[in-house]
Amino acid sequence: MSDEFILDTPRVRAFIATVREALAEQPVAEALASLQPAFVDLLADQSWLPDEYMQPAAEGGMGGGIATWLLFRSGDGGLSLFSLVVPPGSATPVHDHLAWGLVGLYAGEQDERVYRRVGEHDHEAGHAPLELVEQNHLRPGDFYLLMPPEGDIHSVATVSSGPSVSIHMLGNDTGCTWRHAYEPDAGRSRAFKSGWSNVPCRDDERP
Repeated sequence: MSDEFILDTPRVRAFIATVREALAEQPVAEALASLQPAFVDLLADQSWLPDEYMQPAAEGGMGGGIATWLLFRSGDGGLSLFSLVVPPGSATPVHDHLAWGLVGLYAGEQDERVYRRVGEHDHEAGHAPLELVEQNHLRPGDFYLLMPPEGDIHSVATVSSGPSVSIHMLGNDTGCTWRHAYEPDAGRSRAFKSGWSNVPCRDDERP
């Protein structure tokens, strides 16, 4: 498979080149630390993301009008850049990502709830107890690191009058990866694939 630049601009190509250079030269944790200034700069630049990638979607794998707009994915499925748009009054399910990465708020405001695993998880049986460990209020420019299992399970809710838009740079083809949605109060999980709002998955067959 070849790389896909859905948003094919010099800004996006330069950022992806910076990411790849860092990953080629350092272990992932060190690469993500070194990439934070470039990511902060991307969040601060309000000129590069077209309006169409800042809009909710009528249908999506997360429900509630939530859109996942793919901007770039690598040919090997090991890197993606996308915007997640959550309408006012909507929230994502509690979910995991199963990938390292950087996530930051580009527009709007969010309340984030972060969970961690407790006890034994058996996703095949839908048994997945969690505990709430952190609550954050996010404004444009705020970002966080994903390095599973740390910080990988969360939900976000838009608390601004307009949609919240977050930028994700993750180490998988996130929309096409089978992940888990959780019901923390019931200690349950289910498999889900969010899909992309603008492109199909390369392989829609469940492994």
